[in-house]
Amino acid sequence: MSEYQNKTGQTMFTLLKHVISHCYPPSMILLYRFIFLPALVIALPYYLFRMWRRGGYGKSFEHRFGRFRRLDAPESGTTRIWLQAVSVGEVLAVGPLIEHLQKSNHVEIVLTTTTSTAYAEARKRYANQVLSVGVFPLDFWLFSRLAWKRIQPDAIILTESELWPEHLHQAKQRQVPAYLVNARISDTSFRRYQKLGTLAGRLLTKFSAIYAASEHDAARFVKLGAAAAATHCYGSIKMDAPLPEALDQQSRDALLREFGFATITDQQPFILLGSSTWPGEERLLIDITSRLQSEGQDVRLLLVPRHAERGPEIRRLLQKQPLAWHQRSSGAPANGDVMIYLADTTGELSRLSQIADLAFIGKSLPPNDGGQTPIDAAGLGIPLLVGPNMTNFKLIVTSLRQEKAARLVTDGASLEQAIRELLADPTTRQAMSQAGADWHTRNRGSSQRIAESILVDLKR
Repeated sequence: MSEYQNKTGQTMFTLLKHVISHCYPPSMILLYRFIFLPALVIALPYYLFRMWRRGGYGKSFEHRFGRFRRLDAPESGTTRIWLQAVSVGEVLAVGPLIEHLQKSNHVEIVLTTTTSTAYAEARKRYANQVLSVGVFPLDFWLFSRLAWKRIQPDAIILTESELWPEHLHQAKQRQVPAYLVNARISDTSFRRYQKLGTLAGRLLTKFSAIYAASEHDAARFVKLGAAAAATHCYGSIKMDAPLPEALDQQSRDALLREFGFATITDQQPFILLGSSTWPGEERLLIDITSRLQSEGQDVRLLLVPRHAERGPEIRRLLQKQPLAWHQRSSGAPANGDVMIYLADTTGELSRLSQIADLAFIGKSLPPNDGGQTPIDAAGLGIPLLVGPNMTNFKLIVTSLRQEKAARLVTDGASLEQAIRELLADPTTRQAMSQAGADWHTRNRGSSQRIAESILVDLKR
């Protein structure tokens, strides 16, 4: 599929949500319903391609049409909350929120996701903790209404920037409170919403409360029309996502041997991590590693692409360069001395990251934009390098840079320069490591505050 077709599919749904993002009066929701199906047909090639490429969409596919397992109505005194988490990152982040919501013993959770990888992760992590795990339905009234009838929630929670008009309209019709948690709004989305005038504000007022990820995001939501009294900033719930148990030296050495990164000398190699990389960034990191190796520096590259299905694409890239490499998804053990290890799997980033001496956070160098989360890497005490396009984590990156836990690089040349400087300066790397871990510790606790606020609101 061409890049143009990709962007066409994405643009259609973006315009659909942003231009007709108003659930009331009824004429607007009718217009939304009228336009939804033609837009779905236009965007279908893109989404079919994505489903084929990523795989795993066959499981519970009927949920996308609202055909959930029919649930009995909640017992008297029990509140059923429908929580929607889009992708793997949100699924991991909502764990502490679920725990705090359920501490009252009178709350049950129905958890839905959008992506196939998130659905698999949700089933693995929460199958025994929540009432049901499913896939979020397409936001068309027939599908949404059927899902609502089968789930029968007393409240709904959306995460980050999800503003589904039909879903919120169903909540409004049933007088079910809606909450937006970890709410954030990118520069691009903010500009688009501003062009809508009062329409965006009318949609935002459908939420009983908006819990913004930062003061900056909270101010933006209020500027777009959200009620100031209903907009709160308790911090990012992603800070509360549990980090993996720290690897001791023996476990770290075992992982190095598994990757083929162990050496016959007592000196440990320098491990450079490409964390959640996107196209173009792998090539840069491979070229930098190759140059450092040619100069006699024992630098090994651990590549963890954001999308595991890009494994074949990156494998072709690795086949064109001389350094020894291994692909994790092959299932075979690494043989010999490996210089580049491609971890094209899902759900392992935090554990594998612990062998890294330095990490570059992906989707942050042009032409990529948005950035991937640096939170876990900072919490694990890994010194960070980030590109200029971390627009989805702008304030987090600003804070990390102020704490001297992260450095900004602007392009491939400055990325290489920063890697060279920190490779030669273990003292600075140690200071960055401690600064990141301390920053992470100080910013935890938002999940409990948000859960308590929601529970108080539901009792009113």
